[in-house]
Amino acid sequence: MSLRADLAVIAANVATGTRVLDIGCGDGALMAALRDGRGVDARGLELDADGVARAVARGLSVVQGDADTDLAEYPDKSFDYAILSQTLQTTRAPDMVLDHLLRIGRRAFVSFPNFAHWRVRMSLLWGGRMPVTRTLPVAWYATPNIHHVTIDDFRAFVRDRGITAEWAWFLSGDQRTGATMANLFAEHAIFLLRR
Repeated sequence: MSLRADLAVIAANVATGTRVLDIGCGDGALMAALRDGRGVDARGLELDADGVARAVARGLSVVQGDADTDLAEYPDKSFDYAILSQTLQTTRAPDMVLDHLLRIGRRAFVSFPNFAHWRVRMSLLWGGRMPVTRTLPVAWYATPNIHHVTIDDFRAFVRDRGITAEWAWFLSGDQRTGATMANLFAEHAIFLLRR
């Protein structure tokens, strides 16, 4: 089974034999790939009970929990990497969640959809409506996204908080795109962060 494009980038950049906490791990696809391909000790936290059940059925160590409330229970630096893929924009307090990520993990991967992508802008400009696209596939009233973050917003956010972005990858569809004009042309962003 192939990984979603942002998960494939993360999987390719997690060091072999490390400890990982995947927050919002869904069915555990990334965790299984890291365990099987990199010998990673992967643990997961997932809000959805069906996602937890599917991950546990893969033989993964996943507990049901909420990133907004349950990350405080994890000890400092207990993982080499904390991963938050396509989940930041769904949290109630993304600033606090990010603080916990960087407290729990020595490094953190964060991926999110870019709400400044040109298709989103055009949908608002020409149609005056929130977009429904391949990467944002549900209508505004059904979306789990409660914070509409852009790449430039996120860059300013980490800079203002004294967080170092060690690396960033940008995707248009399933293909990588350059950092120049990423806020306009990238549909997704993946950042590797540390304090």
